[in-house]
Amino acid sequence: MSFSIAGKTAIVTGASSGIGLAIGRQFVAAGANVMFADTNEAALLRELGEQADESNIRYFAGNLRERLTIANLLSATIDAFDDIDILVNGARQVVQSDPLDPNDESLEMLLTENLLPTLRLSQQVARRMIKQGESRDAGAPLGAIVNLSSIAARRTHPELMAYSVASAALDQLTRSLSVSLSPHRIRVNSIAFGSVMSASMRSTLKDNRSYRQDIEEHTPLGRIASPTELTETAQFLASDAAGFMTGQILTLDGGRTLLDPVAAPVH
Repeated sequence: MSFSIAGKTAIVTGASSGIGLAIGRQFVAAGANVMFADTNEAALLRELGEQADESNIRYFAGNLRERLTIANLLSATIDAFDDIDILVNGARQVVQSDPLDPNDESLEMLLTENLLPTLRLSQQVARRMIKQGESRDAGAPLGAIVNLSSIAARRTHPELMAYSVASAALDQLTRSLSVSLSPHRIRVNSIAFGSVMSASMRSTLKDNRSYRQDIEEHTPLGRIASPTELTETAQFLASDAAGFMTGQILTLDGGRTLLDPVAAPVH
């Protein structure tokens, strides 16, 4: 079975740059209708403005921490494409934190930025998928949700304590939603990735050349992943080829989590 998503409609968040943008473009190339969603309207316009009139590309700018914005995103997607078949929760923030500072609010911020929008958007999209299922054949798949997580959920790096906790919460959210939505024929899976050559990673390596060597030394495959390796995994999870897979956290890290050092970089 191929990883076909042709003709399906996907919402991809965090889609104005980096990995989210790469996933959205991969889905478009695979024949899907894609709503690129992000808070950064200027970046969306810069990346997609000239393409937004094409039949299978739209973009939406708004703060997905707000429930009304989520409702508006769904309405815009349905107006453009009628149905919603795939959700990729790609928006995420990474910040350093001090686990011993009682005034550090990084954890609260990352739960608000990374976890809660994923939960609320997944809930609303799932409700729409269930409604769509009323007019579909019994037993037919209704939808797929793909979350982007991190191997930080399973590693210990003190300066990334808040990010690690938020990532672990996202993994558990993936499992919990998968069980709740399985009776409705909606699958929920996650990709926990290590170092991927996103725009932010490229910028980080430019400013800190020793960082790349550090990553490669702690990665058994000895390199940083290309965005394509992650986007193709996302397409697999979104496709019917993964039709019997739900509640799984697929690890894409070049073997990093097989090693032990506490101080090894985790993103």
